[in-house]
Amino acid sequence: MSVAKVAITLDQGLLLELDRLVRQHGFPSRSRIIQQAVEEKVARIESNRLARECDKLDSRFEQAMAEEGMGEEMESWPAY
Repeated sequence: MSVAKVAITLDQGLLLELDRLVRQHGFPSRSRIIQQAVEEKVARIESNRLARECDKLDSRFEQAMAEEGMGEEMESWPAY
């Protein structure tokens, strides 16, 4: 994985909190904890976007599409 160096500006209080978290949780550096935080935030944003897109679906239509042709298949399924 290639990496790129970026510069960010943080509030002094947040930087002190970040340094405390690095020490307490054994992160090797500020960079690593910031990278992990950004990865988690991006994943959360993407997950929320997926949920919003799913909310746009018509559940009755999706159910009908999922069940289409199931009647014939179900008759050939073995009984359990």
